[in-house]
Amino acid sequence: MAKIGTAGNYGKEIRSDCKVTIELIKSGGLKIELISKVKEYFEDHIISLTKDELKFFGIKNAKIKIEDRGALDYVIAARIEAALKQLVDTGKEYLLSIIPENTNQTKRERFRRSRLYLPGNTPKLALNAGIHKPDGIILDLEDSVAPAKKAEAAILVRNTLRSVNFYGAERMVRINQLPQGLDDLELIVPHNVNLILVPKCETVEQIKKVDTKIRKLNKKNHKIWLMPIIESALGVINSFEIAKSDNVIALAIGLEDYTADLGTQRTAEGTETFFARSQIVNSARAAKIQPIDSVFSDVNDMEALKQNILISKSLGFDGMGCIHPRQIPLIHSGYAPNDVEIEKAQRIVNAYDDAKKKGLGVVSLGSKMIDAPVVKRAQQTLDKAKFGGSKQ
Repeated sequence: MAKIGTAGNYGKEIRSDCKVTIELIKSGGLKIELISKVKEYFEDHIISLTKDELKFFGIKNAKIKIEDRGALDYVIAARIEAALKQLVDTGKEYLLSIIPENTNQTKRERFRRSRLYLPGNTPKLALNAGIHKPDGIILDLEDSVAPAKKAEAAILVRNTLRSVNFYGAERMVRINQLPQGLDDLELIVPHNVNLILVPKCETVEQIKKVDTKIRKLNKKNHKIWLMPIIESALGVINSFEIAKSDNVIALAIGLEDYTADLGTQRTAEGTETFFARSQIVNSARAAKIQPIDSVFSDVNDMEALKQNILISKSLGFDGMGCIHPRQIPLIHSGYAPNDVEIEKAQRIVNAYDDAKKKGLGVVSLGSKMIDAPVVKRAQQTLDKAKFGGSKQ
């Protein structure tokens, strides 16, 4: 085992984080050094938290240095635990109380127009992400986290799920590519995550492995949904079988890795990804789940984003990923139903209600028969218009 454990981040540009360095010693008790601009106000509290956590892990003799940049309790606790677990082999977890706002479950068919990606090891971005009103917030453990930081990121994400108010956004986590992602589940599943994104998914067997591990860990029987991300040619070919898997409620596509797999470049026109995007929509609709488009990576080109959303919606997608809060309002308005869609949906719902009042077993609109899925889809269109506004 290492002699010194270190976790977290510290520096001039760092906010809402801290760096914790722990050295185990043979005697002398706990020697805690705190470097912080708010030391005058919060030293006693931070020292008390540190002592309590070390006592929990059975540490009696150690030198601890905390270099603070405005970290909240859940961040400090995560950094201490991550540093300590580099020094001692323990399966214990130091858990702060979960806030009431983070105990809810989410519905299978809720709106998922926008999902905001946040690096899992950067706490400042998660603190107020919910105020931007994305439909989902993704705490990312995969591409946005350096390999050497993944273990401490998983502990921080666990604490974030328990301590940060998401303001109604669905609590999502993107795990690492399998098999590493299966280990991530141990720190995610027991802590009220709503949805898990499975990156670089290529086969139904991968989803089965994730689902099996979740069932073993999910002692509360909290409903946890899955969103596979299709990012390869093989994944596109197998997308329908993946979409039909248990607890899969949406199918997403990742175009950066997909185009790399094809050996081509992603373009603004998107001709190189037309087949894959259409296949994802078709597979999702056939499996009666939501098709979700890829992120748009140029956060400064809002006009290009607008055009991309128009194409995405025309292909049949229900939403897309985003990497900056400023993209959220445009995504919501772009995927909102237009006046023609609203009018058609209203006529379908009215026809259904009228037939129900008359006790008719068959619903028709003009010369066309209307079945239950069509009515359900129409009601969802009206709900989406009310929730997010319509567009011309």
